[in-house]
Amino acid sequence: MNDLGSIPGDAIQPVATRRLSDDAHGLEAAAALLRAGQVVAFPTETVYGLGADATDPSAVARIFAAKERPRFNPLIAHLPDAEAAFAEGVFDDAARSLAAAFWPGALTLVVPAAPGCRICDLARAGLPSVALRVPAPERTRALLARVGRPVAAPSANRSGRVSPTSAAHVLADLDGRIAAVLDGGETPVGVESTVVACLGGPPRLLRPGGITRETLEARLGVALAGPDGSDAIHPVGPGLLASHYAPRAQVRLDATSVSPEEVALLFGSDPLPGADAARARLNLSPAGDLAEAAARLFSALRQLDGAGAAVIAVAPIPERGLGEAINDRLRRASAPR
Repeated sequence: MNDLGSIPGDAIQPVATRRLSDDAHGLEAAAALLRAGQVVAFPTETVYGLGADATDPSAVARIFAAKERPRFNPLIAHLPDAEAAFAEGVFDDAARSLAAAFWPGALTLVVPAAPGCRICDLARAGLPSVALRVPAPERTRALLARVGRPVAAPSANRSGRVSPTSAAHVLADLDGRIAAVLDGGETPVGVESTVVACLGGPPRLLRPGGITRETLEARLGVALAGPDGSDAIHPVGPGLLASHYAPRAQVRLDATSVSPEEVALLFGSDPLPGADAARARLNLSPAGDLAEAAARLFSALRQLDGAGAAVIAVAPIPERGLGEAINDRLRRASAPR
């Protein structure tokens, strides 16, 4: 029987959101907040991104909580230069050609995660691929260099609302919910980055954006394929329907008891009959903190799956707040396959 130690949870509490100037002092303040696990909005050439340390699942969980994002879609990790991105992913010839032509710029490349990839499971939605981008603005790349880690950053708005192109737009949605916004003025492009998957076979255009299909195809010398049928079930990038890592074991939801042959995924302090005798058990949050549970979800599924049991019994998890996203992922993990 195995237990996980706890990590600090952090549900959304009202905070005084700082509006930082886009100068050396503001960049250093924003970088310090990001390194400390806080969420900071910052400008790119496309829209403002809602950034957090992509290596820290607790920090990434704060993005989902702030956005009230209903599903744990894969997030784009932003890097200061191509060499930093190459350390996180495996780039084939097509991906390297596109990176050479369009980075820094409004292009996200989805590639296999490198063996030493630091981007956490939660930011990758449990997938073996990773979405990477080197944004164009020099100030943004200076911020990323100061952070020294990949920064996950979806658009800095509440989920389902219009993407922000100014600091005022960010504050209208997220004031009091994030640590700071770095005010870099209006973003020049105003639509999200183009997303291309290079995962073997022809490169695929997953999301149109700031760089056109025609421009990309001219560089590659071949036509881009579109999303294939599996992307609705096993998406590899943002902007698509979301699924996630499916364990080998069957996932049994809303368990009221656990048998000795099963492993248990617990939540909160209420005991689940039989859990003490299970082959293994992990508690997403003994304190019942949904942000803590979100941060630990994918790693817990992987660890329990590694125990070799045929069934993962999952305790009930509330549907409120981030519980909606957690349950969405668990339902997808339990779907027949």
